Amino acid sequence: MRRSSLSKVWLAGAIMAATLAPNGESHAATEPLSGVQLEAAIADYKAKLEDYTQARQAYDQEAKAYWTTVADKRRARNEKRRGQQPFVLTDYVLTQPPVYRGPPEPINPVPPPPGPPPPPKRVIPVVADFLQAALEQFDFQPQMPQSEIEYKRAYAKVAAAAGLTREQAVRIYGFESGGNGRYDVQAGLEYPRPNPQAISTALGYNQLLSTNSVELLAEQGERFIAAIAAKVTAANGPRKRQLERKLTVLRRMIAVSRSVPDEWGEHEKLGKTPQGLGIHALNLDIDIGPLLQTQKLLDSVEFARRKGVTRPLTAAELEMMNLTGDGNGFDMVSMPDDLRGEVPTANFFQPNGYAANRVAVVNDTVAKLLKATDIKMDKEAELPGAKELASAFP
Repeated sequence: MRRSSLSKVWLAGAIMAATLAPNGESHAATEPLSGVQLEAAIADYKAKLEDYTQARQAYDQEAKAYWTTVADKRRARNEKRRGQQPFVLTDYVLTQPPVYRGPPEPINPVPPPPGPPPPPKRVIPVVADFLQAALEQFDFQPQMPQSEIEYKRAYAKVAAAAGLTREQAVRIYGFESGGNGRYDVQAGLEYPRPNPQAISTALGYNQLLSTNSVELLAEQGERFIAAIAAKVTAANGPRKRQLERKLTVLRRMIAVSRSVPDEWGEHEKLGKTPQGLGIHALNLDIDIGPLLQTQKLLDSVEFARRKGVTRPLTAAELEMMNLTGDGNGFDMVSMPDDLRGEVPTANFFQPNGYAANRVAVVNDTVAKLLKATDIKMDKEAELPGAKELASAFP
């Protein structure tokens, strides 16, 4: 059920300011019109509105037909995949999505009546909020690493044991966390700048959303219990008691994560609650955090393996599964290499997700998108944090 976090700074530039008009220009305040001027402005507005409405309706019909064809082709590919039939170019939509090029929506010269005040802007919780929620909801304080390299070593040990390669882990770490990200790095706070603000709850080396944390516990809880239980068996003294306490809290959190249906939407709702935010704090724990961060990638690897891709996925391919979701990502990475330069990236997105993803729009074929991802990974993998993680692998 896992979805993509979609929280990377790499994608944040795709989100345009809500204050811009449809033509990309801001509207300055003007003096109110009256009399003849107002009548002329209203007539002009109505004429422009009619032109805009006709153009927009024509575009909407074209876009609906395009995305319906994308969905139909996707279903047909799934049928061919189940029948183990090879794919050809005609199994994909080979044109780019239509772009609206008509007139902008006109501005009504008659101001609308005052409405209710807009709801307050939702403040995205940060690490301090996750820690407070964990303490209040579960009486739990994550065991923080004493140094960044301690967490990197713990993560590298878990990732290597799970079968992830050094290249996969290091390059995705660089891509997701900026190449120097700490274990507690949050989306929007990767780089120092004035008045930084979090843009999502995405946290850690692989940028798990609070929804991801809830879903991983719900679906893979037994793996985490077994890993911590093994540490309990091997420990003694205060460390053993500490792990036993941690295991008790983990069981409670898993029970909470399973108190809702195993659906992304339900996990998302729970992830926004104090209990969900408390669960998210597990990513900061030296014993449990690496398990969660690794499992996010491992789920995609295992998904591809179940579908018949037994070769190691490149880091860029694994990132595509994270970016578009396992199903669409697998559809992309299982495509024959000779088709990747011809097939538009739109084949692997939903309309809204595609429109919000400027990188996928600019890099409009699968080959271009993979190349852009690799270029960014090449750059980030050369930074000190990524090199430190690489050295932590056994």
